[in-house]
Amino acid sequence: MKKSSKAFFIEAKAIEDYSFFQLIHGWLYLRFPYLYISIGKGDHPAGKILRKIIAAVSRIFPKKDKTHDEEQVNARANAYHGKVVTLESASELVSIEKDISLKNLEQIIPFDHAKDIILKNPDHIAVIDCPCRKGKETYCEPLDVCLIVGEPFVCFFLEHHPQSSRRIDVAEAREILRQENKRGHVHHAYFKDVVLNRFYAICNCCECCCGAMQAQRSGTPMIISSGFIAEVKKGACIACGICEEICQFRAVQVDSIAKVDPAACMGCGVCVNHCPSEAIELTRDLSKPAPLEISELISQ
Repeated sequence: MKKSSKAFFIEAKAIEDYSFFQLIHGWLYLRFPYLYISIGKGDHPAGKILRKIIAAVSRIFPKKDKTHDEEQVNARANAYHGKVVTLESASELVSIEKDISLKNLEQIIPFDHAKDIILKNPDHIAVIDCPCRKGKETYCEPLDVCLIVGEPFVCFFLEHHPQSSRRIDVAEAREILRQENKRGHVHHAYFKDVVLNRFYAICNCCECCCGAMQAQRSGTPMIISSGFIAEVKKGACIACGICEEICQFRAVQVDSIAKVDPAACMGCGVCVNHCPSEAIELTRDLSKPAPLEISELISQ
């Protein structure tokens, strides 16, 4: 057994109410992330077959009400979710210099499970090939854009996936974030219950490849707003249409001026960074969960 697997098992056993099933599930997810996510998205042949079987069973045994379906959807979101973060916040997350333990962040991560930020050796960072992109026949490039942060996760990927991961420093991690932001992609901080019930990765997502964004559009609320909303400054918009074209959440429409749909906007800030006339700004949306601003949390 590899050292990183042992480290994962040791940490898992120390977590209260972390079951043996979760331990095995978490190990399998980390050990086979490309197969796991490809099947979950339906990109893998096995995933497509599984969906057909589920659809056939549903036709034979139709549900009388939607309560069970809603419970399953909420359970999936509770177990695995991504918090939208701005470029600045994502850069802070990969720049932490000391171990931290921030638990029960319900005001930021409003779920029953997986709402902790516990970072051991936060300067240990790996970049891996994006599982969502890699599972598709045609995908956005580059592939190596997902950031794994802290231990035991970094060593796990480096040991088990040497062909699709490499260790990087803080400067390269921040540069990857900047380049992905330039491409119009959104930064998500991911939390998963079976992955030690906490934050472990920052993914740089596009709507055409990202499984979580596709699930969100299908009704599974896996993605949490940054806590901000984009607003158009009065008299500043030149109706160039760049914001509408680049918005991964389809939250902007441009006619004579840009208009933001507050229900769809996740406050990622991509439109702000790409607006040539600086006509868009992010403002705090008090109806949404609080922003994940790690430096402020550490200082409290």
